[in-house]
Amino acid sequence: MSDKAPGTDRSSTSLLFRSNERILCFHGPLLYEAKVVKAEMWDGTDPDAPEPGPHYFVHYKGWKQTWDEWVDESRALKFNEENLAKQKALRVAALQASKKRTIVVPAKHSARVESESESQRSRKRVREQSVEKTEEQEVSRSVEVKIPIPNALKAQLVDDWERVTKDRLLVPVPRSPTVAQMLDQYQEHRRTSKDKRRPLRHDNEIVDEIIDGLKVYFDKALGNILLYRFERYQYKQMLEQFPERNPAEIYGCEHLLRLFVQLPNLIMHTNMDDDAVVLLKDQLGDILKYMHKFSKALFASEYENASPAYVAVAKAT
Repeated sequence: MSDKAPGTDRSSTSLLFRSNERILCFHGPLLYEAKVVKAEMWDGTDPDAPEPGPHYFVHYKGWKQTWDEWVDESRALKFNEENLAKQKALRVAALQASKKRTIVVPAKHSARVESESESQRSRKRVREQSVEKTEEQEVSRSVEVKIPIPNALKAQLVDDWERVTKDRLLVPVPRSPTVAQMLDQYQEHRRTSKDKRRPLRHDNEIVDEIIDGLKVYFDKALGNILLYRFERYQYKQMLEQFPERNPAEIYGCEHLLRLFVQLPNLIMHTNMDDDAVVLLKDQLGDILKYMHKFSKALFASEYENASPAYVAVAKAT
């Protein structure tokens, strides 16, 4: 595959920025100085680059190449005095907002009873500091955690819910491919892909780390938040039948897709910085695109009827 994608137009009349031009580029809520490495006009026919219009592969000044990425024209601004002033204003506003969000808990309270023991005061201070830290973390997230799910996969979620909760059907497990197998296939697909426009920041080490973390999340979350009540007895059966396997080695994409719905809320309660959240969102979105592209091979076309014995036990639990 050539560096120039089908439908690419590099004419200066079509593209606002040119290669090697210094620009300002949005990354999260702030503007950063960057350089245009490549400039292309996408026509929307490539499934790996579905959004048509001008796109620029940028390198952020002073950042590692792993953060290089493709951006659309809405994220790029000319490097001039007006936009430099806008960059400064955004930084000042972010700093002021951060200060306003800071929750201050006084070290001493005038209403304390004088007979309160020193150990009680110490324990109270620890609790106050813990509450302060937790609240600051929850309100300081400046990057919206939103993972776009393709419409076809949203329909899959609805069908999945109806089959299990209304029709009393079960996803056939063990699945093939399992969650672990699908994620391994995704990694191999990335490594062998010839798409020149894939962001360099999605290098193998970063992706491997995210994939490993996603498997751990799935293993921890399945029994707690991903199962419908009717499936819990099946889950118990699977753990007894395959005690040496993790849930990601038993269950498939039907349940992994449910995890993607829960991930934004889970990510909101982590201590990841905003840049890490942006990177994670992009990678999770890429996994969803892969699941969409190969959905016929990844999702079960038919669910299983539960036996009368199973239904009786499931209703009792």
